[in-house]
Amino acid sequence: MFQQIRRGVRLAALASASALFAACSTAPRPGPASPPVVPSCPDVQPAVVTPQVCPICPACAACPVCPPAVPVPEAKLPPRLVAAEWSALEGWPDDDLREALPALRASCSALASRADWRAPCAALASLAQEDSIAVRAFFESAFRPWQLLNGDGTDQGLVTGYYEPLLRASRSRGGMYMHPIHGVPDDLLVIDVAGLHPDLKHLRLRGRVEGRKVVPYWSRSELDARAAELDRKALFWAADALDVFFLQVQGSGQVELPDGSRVRVGYADQNGHTYQSIGRWLVDQGELKLEQASMQGIRQWARTNPSRVPTMMAANPSYVFFRELPIGKQGPGLPEGPLGALGVPIAGERVIAVDPRSVPLGAPVWLDTTRPNSADPLRRLMMAQDTGGAIKGGVRADFFWGFGPDAGALAGRMRQQGRMWVLLPVGVTPP
Repeated sequence: MFQQIRRGVRLAALASASALFAACSTAPRPGPASPPVVPSCPDVQPAVVTPQVCPICPACAACPVCPPAVPVPEAKLPPRLVAAEWSALEGWPDDDLREALPALRASCSALASRADWRAPCAALASLAQEDSIAVRAFFESAFRPWQLLNGDGTDQGLVTGYYEPLLRASRSRGGMYMHPIHGVPDDLLVIDVAGLHPDLKHLRLRGRVEGRKVVPYWSRSELDARAAELDRKALFWAADALDVFFLQVQGSGQVELPDGSRVRVGYADQNGHTYQSIGRWLVDQGELKLEQASMQGIRQWARTNPSRVPTMMAANPSYVFFRELPIGKQGPGLPEGPLGALGVPIAGERVIAVDPRSVPLGAPVWLDTTRPNSADPLRRLMMAQDTGGAIKGGVRADFFWGFGPDAGALAGRMRQQGRMWVLLPVGVTPP
């Protein structure tokens, strides 16, 4: 019975197909049966005035056209370290490496307990630190240079600058002091996924609880709208809103109180949103040319356009929270400076911020770049002891110029190209 049904279905399908071709063809196809009859118009009767029109067959549907194949983008390669010789480090013989020793001691204060750092840190402790020849011999025997390359194989990248600013502020709100420097909010969650995914050890998510869900933490503009709640976590009240914004960009600063005393504020946490450059925003808005988008140029624009400053600052959704720290040396032989991401005080003109996915924190780095807005060489041994929201990628560094307005003037103008060599302890091979 099933065979009879299938046979009937096939015959019905054949009949339907034949009817479709007959309706859409301009000429009949010969077949094994008798030739099909071509439909013709009916006879026209003489009494009819208007002639009948033969119906027009509908056009066959066009065959579908396949869309072109979308090319699959090539996977972006990560930065890598390539073995090099000391002779490749241009300017290496000319740098006074003794000046880098306080910064190296700071690295050892954080890394000496690690197996790969025990030998160089022990050698540093017994080094004749005033002997420039002995210091150079120490570096060349305890470390090996590895050139940092971008994923595409190029060896140059952007070098910017940062500094530690001074702000006028008070512990209480009132008078000229109206702009808060916030501590960490109580509802900010830090989600560390390294326990489940070790390859994401440098990724920490920030969020807040909403019902039974963890959602992204508030952006800058959302935090501004919730000022009444957030201001309960204010550490200080500053005299200038733009000073507070740039304090967040720099990551640390000193606060001068009305009685003339000073304290330090250091980075404590961040809202999890990606840093966006307000200089780039001003260029995209047609407000500044690229060469004008320095910190000094941005401040000048803000003085000319005070009503638009909140809109400009909202273009950067990232928001940094602070903690109060003492001013003064944290230990014998260590620099006097703000704390970097390594957790040690950083030295002006001997520390850079890096992307820790490309450069291990604490490592010495030979930096070959030029001075701000200049072609004059700036070749110096630095320590990778800090990070930053805008410091992402391979050959990418942020040069710490130190404290005060002179350092700020240099940092604000620095946007140079440079090359980097990472010095790893002997026997350590990069992954």
